[in-house]
Amino acid sequence: MHIVDGALAPEVLIGGGVLAVAGLGLGLRKLPIDKIPATGVLSATFFVASLIHVPVGPSSVHLIMSGLAGLVLGWTAFPALFVGLLLQAIFFGFGGLTVLGVNTVNIAFPAVIAGFVFRSMVARSNPAGAAIWGGLAGASSIALTTLFVAISLMLSGDAFIPAAKLVFFAHIPVMIVEGLISAAAVYLIVKVKPELLMPADQTSEFTLATSTAGAKQASEVNNG
Repeated sequence: MHIVDGALAPEVLIGGGVLAVAGLGLGLRKLPIDKIPATGVLSATFFVASLIHVPVGPSSVHLIMSGLAGLVLGWTAFPALFVGLLLQAIFFGFGGLTVLGVNTVNIAFPAVIAGFVFRSMVARSNPAGAAIWGGLAGASSIALTTLFVAISLMLSGDAFIPAAKLVFFAHIPVMIVEGLISAAAVYLIVKVKPELLMPADQTSEFTLATSTAGAKQASEVNNG
């Protein structure tokens, strides 16, 4: 999923950079304090999961876990995934700094879309149903990322069209694996900490309601 330096046209790099800055700004604005630990964990998950690269033309094949990030973080997936991409570019040379904006958009925006589409379905389902929707979110996020990568390459010249097609087909196994891992992760979250899959504003309301209920119960016990 990492497009390397020198592969894209300047106008694509500029457009990707502008969109990435907009996504980062929106993601940071929508980051509540109680989501910061989850943001750090999912950023680290992306960083570790995508360290193993299989080169495919001007891109590479690897796990991302972006669908799960989108379900849990929404727009905050932008800064979470940006940090992982930045560290990989600096320490390991994956992707590059000039393509950082494009790579961020290609990975984070599909995560946001997957979260927007599937989060309500996950929230309304029992654990088994939530796992299915979570798996679809993980697979669809990869599919959208491959589409975005293909578009980025095609906009940079007709010579990249064969590589764009190769990137899509090479990621079909990744979609399956990512879907299965995301399904298992969502099943566990629904069982253990379902509020992680709530939007940021609802999470704050849930935390406040839980704290109020706990305080009320403690007061009743003390009065009793």
